Amino acid sequence: MKFTDSPVIDLQVRDSCLSIQQDNASFHVGTSVWPCSLVLAKFAERWAPPSPPTTNDDKTPYSDLLDFHSRRRRAIELGTGCGAAGMAFHLLGLQDLILTDISPVMPALKHNLKRNKPVLGKNLKTSILYWNNRDQITAVNPPFDVVIAADVVYIEESVGHLVGAMEALVADDGVVLLGYQLRSPEADKVFWEMCEEVFVIEKVPHQDLHPDYAYEETDVYVFRKKKNKN
Repeated sequence: MKFTDSPVIDLQVRDSCLSIQQDNASFHVGTSVWPCSLVLAKFAERWAPPSPPTTNDDKTPYSDLLDFHSRRRRAIELGTGCGAAGMAFHLLGLQDLILTDISPVMPALKHNLKRNKPVLGKNLKTSILYWNNRDQITAVNPPFDVVIAADVVYIEESVGHLVGAMEALVADDGVVLLGYQLRSPEADKVFWEMCEEVFVIEKVPHQDLHPDYAYEETDVYVFRKKKNKN
């Protein structure tokens, strides 16, 4: 697992290298680069088709899920933090992407977007989004084909807002890509109970994660809305 407590994290994504500055002394968890964002990003890098067209010989079990080239997909990230996962997904082909977090984290996110603009090639869109703020959710104009979230389950009180935001943001035929690590047993219990009411949940086999980023306590999940919750 290539994760350190150093002020800067370098994340190689195909032929590009992101340089992500973090502040582990901050009072906000969003100003640190958390392992799940790296695990999710490198899982996507491992399986995402490099560019269209994809031949049958190049097909993988995740080709359709992670094909961001053959059709334009609207995407949003919740709890973006320093931006590692979101920037990586952009480099893998997600062009129509909004990176969101709470207002105290925005300076760190915007700093890293500016820092990596030469690699990213453009300014990525950002938006302040509190999961319980319906006006902010409406303002980003859902639904989205892809919702990205990594290491966002750690406070029991916020779980209901998070699940509600995911449900409101993802399209009926869309997907939530979640990097997950247990942070709070209480939050964990509530989160999975609520998610099972709303989503069909698929856990990515651990052997399908990137071999250099297969942290033993971190998993990747794919959520899809249940067609009929009744």
